[in-house]
Amino acid sequence: MDGYIGIFDSGVGGLTVAKEIFQLLPYEDVVYLGDTARVPYGTKSPETVRKFALQCLSFLSKFKLKLIVVACNTVSSTAIDILKENTDIPIIDVIGPGANAAVESTKTDCIAVIGTKATISSDAYIKAIHSINKDIIVYQQACPLFVPIVEEGWQNDEITLTVAHRYLDYLLDKNIDTVVLGCTHYPLLKSVLRKVFGDGVNLIDSAYQTGLTVHNLLKSTGNLKEEEKRRPEKLFFVTDIPKDFQKIATNFLDLDTIDIEKVDITGE
Repeated sequence: MDGYIGIFDSGVGGLTVAKEIFQLLPYEDVVYLGDTARVPYGTKSPETVRKFALQCLSFLSKFKLKLIVVACNTVSSTAIDILKENTDIPIIDVIGPGANAAVESTKTDCIAVIGTKATISSDAYIKAIHSINKDIIVYQQACPLFVPIVEEGWQNDEITLTVAHRYLDYLLDKNIDTVVLGCTHYPLLKSVLRKVFGDGVNLIDSAYQTGLTVHNLLKSTGNLKEEEKRRPEKLFFVTDIPKDFQKIATNFLDLDTIDIEKVDITGE
């Protein structure tokens, strides 16, 4: 089946999902939208997040799509139902794949979920994990400064480790063996999080799990491109081009250059 895989996120974080999809589905055409003018979503009200999510959906729907990936935990936890009500295109969110992987990972039945304020307050991961195993203890921690830190490109700055310790040190004596990175920006902080939690804790990257889910769904439905003579299209759109976005994106995706187009998705 021809068509793009559509991906959207509030900013650069969704590129972690895009990267996994590029690697796992190398022949697929992909269109990516980052709503960088209004990042972060995690501090916004559910009503505002739903409004923004519908505008992202409307923009992507201008393309012929075979699948939509909501590469944003905040949208996945607060707006997935309204998105599905407004399109017939299959939608994959990042909550389910991350929750499944966490349940499979834990041996102590103690899992931590870190994410934006909106994702944590929604209890979406607790609900998803308990739908699989209600006996698992789930600790949650909102880390609202992590997204702007990543968007600023400060992943390796000393201040990032200080902030991480401030948020997460209270979890270190909870017998946790699995931590869900409940925001697609957070895989970019893996080295810092590893310093906080140590090597004995498994960090669940929802971006990778989501990429696997996309691959398996397209393959099971006969819609996976397994060979393509032409070079697949990779289209990138943002609602604002912040400082260093191009540099962060090209470095992270291991590409020499990326053509990024600024668009207005508000309809105003």
